[in-house]
Amino acid sequence: MAIPALLDALLRAPAPSGQEEAAAAVWREAAHEAGADVEGDVLGSSIATLPGGDGPLLAFVAHVDQVGLAVTHIGENGLLSVLRLGALARNMLGQRVRVLTRDGEIPGVVGRSVESDEKPRWNELYVDIGARDGEEARALVRNGDSAVLDAPPIELGETRVASGALDDRLGCFVALEALRRLGGAPERCRVAAVASTQEELGGHPGALAAIRRLAPDAVLVLEATYATDVPEANIADAGDHRLGAGPAVFRGPIAHPALVEALLAAAEEEGIPHTLETGATSMTDADEIFREGIPTGVLSIPVRRMHSAVETADLDDVEAAIRLCCAIAARVGSIETFVR
Repeated sequence: MAIPALLDALLRAPAPSGQEEAAAAVWREAAHEAGADVEGDVLGSSIATLPGGDGPLLAFVAHVDQVGLAVTHIGENGLLSVLRLGALARNMLGQRVRVLTRDGEIPGVVGRSVESDEKPRWNELYVDIGARDGEEARALVRNGDSAVLDAPPIELGETRVASGALDDRLGCFVALEALRRLGGAPERCRVAAVASTQEELGGHPGALAAIRRLAPDAVLVLEATYATDVPEANIADAGDHRLGAGPAVFRGPIAHPALVEALLAAAEEEGIPHTLETGATSMTDADEIFREGIPTGVLSIPVRRMHSAVETADLDDVEAAIRLCCAIAARVGSIETFVR
């Protein structure tokens, strides 16, 4: 199965937390082509609203930012000291990166300042852009410039894709494709989508600002979750979520039970494969949105090796998530009340 062109474009656009403009531009153009009214905000989040529909306003929310690095110091040797933007995995050593500067992208590679068999610490990592000295490097890069893993998408097997930034461009793609399909669906609630920013930094400011502006009646957060069909996983943590088993419906204190039951009923009625995930919190935009008093659910696509250059997912799970989004948009209006 070929990688959809829109997903491919989203995965190739760099968007470290705080510098999401490139991926946001791809998302906004696609939302506009889907027939939505599109706007941005001062935090860089994007809001797309479909015309038409009756009843409550349902918002699909996915974050457009990805884990990355930021330059903190440029040494006289031309090497760049960095800090991490988000919970970037410690397997950065030896990876290629793309440094985002005012004049465009610069390739670089990640090295380590000490020799050791232990896992590298962040203060031991640096980025080498090939500069001969500090003067040359400072002419190209400034403190605060961001960098992302240079990990373009590749097809694996018949239905799988590996790339950096699957978390959470998969959710962004699902939201856009759901908008496109729902644009021609007469029986649906009012629908909007949000591509939020700065989710990887915690606090979820992008999603909160957008949701307060949009004021939806219900929210479905579209995310990535840790796949369990790898040796390092433990299904006792939050359930069994294998590639190809469908998206995971989250059930826990931050997920409104009416939305959870509606998602499960829709999946069963439509024959959509899915799993059930649980936890005290979801560690996503949903946690803060729910605390705003908005009925919230979470639908996540299993991803292997999260926050790495080789995140891997199954496109069949992506399709199942799109179908479930469309199914819940046709049913959320029948929920009598969210008051508990």
